[in-house]
Amino acid sequence: MKEIALYTLDIAQNSITAQAKHLEITLAEEEGRITLTIADDGKGMEPELLARVSDPFTTTRTTRSMGLGLPLLRLAAEQAGGCFAIQSTAGVGTTVEASFQADHIDCPPVGDMAGSITLLLQGAPELELTYVHRAGEAEIGLDTRQLREELGDGISLAEPEVILWVRDYLQEQEALLRENKGMKA
Repeated sequence: MKEIALYTLDIAQNSITAQAKHLEITLAEEEGRITLTIADDGKGMEPELLARVSDPFTTTRTTRSMGLGLPLLRLAAEQAGGCFAIQSTAGVGTTVEASFQADHIDCPPVGDMAGSITLLLQGAPELELTYVHRAGEAEIGLDTRQLREELGDGISLAEPEVILWVRDYLQEQEALLRENKGMKA
């Protein structure tokens, strides 16, 4: 994976597979660091699995014997002068945090966060998703609870018109955020 947005999508898919009802994704670009935090209220992990989860040969999937998402995220963070942490409690949920030194030559670009968030909503419209992207003092976000409140009953977040609106809204907000910080995509 070459973008933080793609790591986000992969880790969020793990949360959905772990039966999370609520997912919080935070991307903070502050003080020369980019920090991605993904927290869910899914099944969580027993301490034994948590201790091995960064090993690429550890997975809970039955369709393949390798799980590369977490190990690749950890490697990317560490190669970019950052760090990786995962906390999980069985029956409570999991929090994954990866930070990158923003000016490091190996730091992956943020990428298309609007596309990743939109794809998550399209694939799991029942998920309560909170997305926040901070860059210095500026902040944008999306909360599906507020979106559902505005839409009213009977309208799914997976409706094509809603998905297109969310994508366009997030793209506009991300562009304004980059503009305000003089950042590149």
